[in-house]
Amino acid sequence: MAHSDQQQADFGYRRIPLREKQTLVDDVFHSVAPRYDLMNDLMSLGLHRVWKNALVTAVNPPKQRPFALLDIAGGTGDIALRVIAAGGPETRATISDINGHMLEVGRARVAAKGLDDVVSFAEANAESLPFADKSFDAATIAFGIRNVPRIERALAEAFRVLRIAGRFFCLEFSAVDVPGLDRLYDLYSFNVIPALGRIVAGDARSYRYLVESIRRFPKPESFAAMLRGAGFARVSMQPMSGGIVTLHSGWRL
Repeated sequence: MAHSDQQQADFGYRRIPLREKQTLVDDVFHSVAPRYDLMNDLMSLGLHRVWKNALVTAVNPPKQRPFALLDIAGGTGDIALRVIAAGGPETRATISDINGHMLEVGRARVAAKGLDDVVSFAEANAESLPFADKSFDAATIAFGIRNVPRIERALAEAFRVLRIAGRFFCLEFSAVDVPGLDRLYDLYSFNVIPALGRIVAGDARSYRYLVESIRRFPKPESFAAMLRGAGFARVSMQPMSGGIVTLHSGWRL
């Protein structure tokens, strides 16, 4: 086996030393944090709201009992706030993100809604979560897993912090499976999205990386196998919008 310093990782379409990926990803999200949610609206033509609503529906936080959510790489608070709104008065959310600039956006949103008592934050690496075993009823990660250098470690950590009968949900861009749509999607992704990034966020390069990272992410069946390898049972896949995104889930049983 190669020494860890020699291991390689994908950064978009580039191959880089594994140890450098996190720093480069951090730079991307430092750049895009202030306009991240606006850009999601523009890039997805608003569809990201539909996809995230499907995720929250699948989480299905209870109305009548305590429920603890961990949202990994959830810095801006988008998923956590939706789950809090859908759950009962004893629903709590912890937002974990390695990027402090994304967390600043989330903290401001949570404070503006007066939800500091039910939403907490942790600046933490998805590969090494600072939480006790069996701490959460559900764990989510939306459009973040592809930016983790060692996905297997992140999945193992999500499994570890889930309680027995807890469930993991991963919403991620996927492989378009509709003939014709795939070509249109590529044209849009590689031409329109970087241009939007330049105009709206002043940063075309970061958005080109985000597009490239989608294409490098494992196909749904391969990612499902990774979930099983981490110990998850009853693994499922729900493609949406012609396969543009897939909602993956698995249980800790």
